Parts: sequence; C-alpha cells; structure tokens
Amino acid sequence: MTLESEIVIVGAGAAGLWAAGVAARRGRAVLLLEKTARTGTKVLASGGTRCNLTTTLDAEGAAALFRPRGARFLRHAFGALPPRELRERFDALGVPTVDAPMEKVFPKSDRARDVRDALEREARAAGVRIELDANVVGVEGGAGGEQPWLAHIAGGRRATCTKLLLCPGGMSYPRTGTTGEGYGWLAKLGLPVRPPVPALVPLTSPAAWVRELSGIAWQAGEVRLLDPRGKVLGRRRRPLLFTHFGVSGPAAMDLSVHVARAQADGEPGEPSELTLALDLLPDVSRADLRGALVEAAAARGAPRLSRTLAADIPKRLLAAISRAARLAEADPPVAGIARAHRHDLIETLKGLRIPIDGTQGFDRAEVTAGGLALEAVDPRTMAVNGHPGLYVFGELLDLDGPIGGLNFQAAFACAELAALDAARLA
Repeated sequence: MTLESEIVIVGAGAAGLWAAGVAARRGRAVLLLEKTARTGTKVLASGGTRCNLTTTLDAEGAAALFRPRGARFLRHAFGALPPRELRERFDALGVPTVDAPMEKVFPKSDRARDVRDALEREARAAGVRIELDANVVGVEGGAGGEQPWLAHIAGGRRATCTKLLLCPGGMSYPRTGTTGEGYGWLAKLGLPVRPPVPALVPLTSPAAWVRELSGIAWQAGEVRLLDPRGKVLGRRRRPLLFTHFGVSGPAAMDLSVHVARAQADGEPGEPSELTLALDLLPDVSRADLRGALVEAAAARGAPRLSRTLAADIPKRLLAAISRAARLAEADPPVAGIARAHRHDLIETLKGLRIPIDGTQGFDRAEVTAGGLALEAVDPRTMAVNGHPGLYVFGELLDLDGPIGGLNFQAAFACAELAALDAARLA
C-alpha cells in the first residue's frame, strides 16, 4: 500500500508536530508518520512532566549557549522564531506560559500534556493526516529532485512525497521510541554523520567519597570540566547534586556532552578519566577567602571553619573538603590550620576535584549529541545540501544545548524554517 502526500514528516515529536501544523496551514497536504501509538511521547516526559518548552533569554543569548558553531547555525532559526514569539504562539494555541528560575519557561498549568495536546490539536485542525504505529524503516529517492522521496514503513507500506522532513528523534530516552534509526538512513544517503553520544545526562564517579555525599546539592557553585591534561572543556554556574553513582543536576548534565564525546573520540590507551572542579564560593576571591581565614585565626573564641566560611556548607560536604585539604578535623578551629594547609583549603574550596569516569548513557540522557553535520544543512531552510526535497532537524542534527528549554526552542525554530520552505516549494 502506498500513501501519497505533498509533504511527509517522519516523527511526531515536538519538532514534527510543529512543522506539520505550519506547513498544513499554508495549504499543503501533510502526512505525519509516528512509529509509536501516540504523538509527543518525549514531550510528555520532559521537565518532570512539566515541559520546559523554551527560555526567557532573547534569541542571541539563547543561541550563544549552543557553543560557537551551533550559535552560528541557529542564527536564522532563532531570528525567525525567537523565544518570545514562541511563547506568544503557544499562548494563541491555548497554552499560556510562566517564567521559572534559571531562565526556564513552563506552561502555566505545569502540565506537559497541555503542550503535546495543543501541538496535536493544531496539526489536526490544519488538516494534517497523522498515522500512528507507522514505523519507518528506511528512506530513499529524490535523485536530483526528479524522483519522489519514499519512506518505507514496516509491514510493507510506503509513503511517497515531494518533500521529506526527517525529525524522528535521537537515541535519548529510548523507552519513548527514539532509538536512533534516522542516523542510519542519513549515512546510507552518503551524508556525514557524527557518531551520536548521550547529552544532558548524569555523570558517574569512581570515588567512594563522592557517592557517600549522595543527596547533597550545592546551589551556588561553578563547575569546570578538566581533561586528563588539565584543559578546561567547559564550565557552568548551575546547581550540582551528589548522587549514589556520581553527580547530577544542571551543572553536571550541561557538561556531560564533553564527557561522552571525550570517551567516544579517545584513542586506545589514552587516559579517559576526567575531573570536575567545583568552586563552592565563586563570588569570593582567593585573596578575600585567605583574608577571612587569617582574621578568624586571630579572633577570640577559636571560631571553627564552618562559622568562618561565607556559606552554609553541609557537614558531610565540609568533611570531604577538610579531608581533601589534609586537615586534621572535619570542622577544625581556624587558628589550628597550618599555613600550608590553609593554602590547600583555599584551593579545595575554589576547586574541589571530583573524578568522573563516564555517563549514565542514553537511558538517562535528555538529548542526543552528534548526528548530521551542520555543514550539510542550509541553516536558512534546514534543507540538506545536494538532496533536493530533503529536510533534517531536531535531534538528527549535530546540535545540542544545555538544560533550560534550549533544545525545545531549537527544535521548534528549526521546524519552523523547514516547514516554511517545504510549503513554499512543494
């Protein structure tokens, strides 16, 4: 059986639903194929079922968080659909939004289901035909723009179209149906695909003392990720959570792509263990910290370390800091800290070293890094160079940003460009 449509979109996630509605509203026949039994499964699971759908940052500030290469690529997309306009569009769809800490934006209802339902409702109202349980197993065609594109569906069916939009998701949260087949389709078309790795994923540590701090969160620190030679791979000023397997929280997860990529790209025999350096007091300079310790050492009453620091450090964490600084007690009198150990204490407070040996993998990853090289895609349209009628966006692109609604913002904005161009040329 052959299904025919002007535009076929593979993947009914956030990007696919958005693109379908935009293209159909411009008068095009759109067929949306989804391998699972419902649309937007990953949307429903996102943000703890709340769906952090965009950011309070402006377009330029949001794009900058995708690192220089990603920022350049997203300039057109975020210009066409900046975060503020995305919020206005959702408001028009019946999903008002509210600001949240760390530049996050959530639906006012705090329900991810409202986001998914609005996207599906808009697509259906625009005339999109949605086929569920339609597992695409391969794509072909489009030679020189003279042949239709084909999407082969498990069970012997196929869909033909003039414009084929691919956004089936990556490999993160595979239980939602995103298991990475799309990367193979692109490779078979001869396109450059960077091996996918998990991103926005908790990190593991081999150190028992790290795991013993499970449950402790440090809200006001800055974290740097260092390679085995001490090179800074990235830094984030976000909360860090100690866990029974290592570390999590926005700071660790935002840097996890560097861990996954370093291990994937490393040469056999090279050191693979990385290090997080946690600055517990990023607003206090070393000089000021040294001055506070010297002053406390001369004060009456033998004040202890916990009373001297300009932060309420949990007892278990303070004990770990004291051990790392070679102090005799977990919370010693400041006057009893030798000068050499005072130096070690300052350096530990400004860069507590946490060994990292990996990530928790795709099962716990929020997004996928890697995918189709950005150089293979026109950033103004999401059209794939040299393959007329083919568009790629969403997690199939080698594009990933930090926690905070940035990846949804990129998905919606890139889908907007792809849909507008496909609708204009179909």
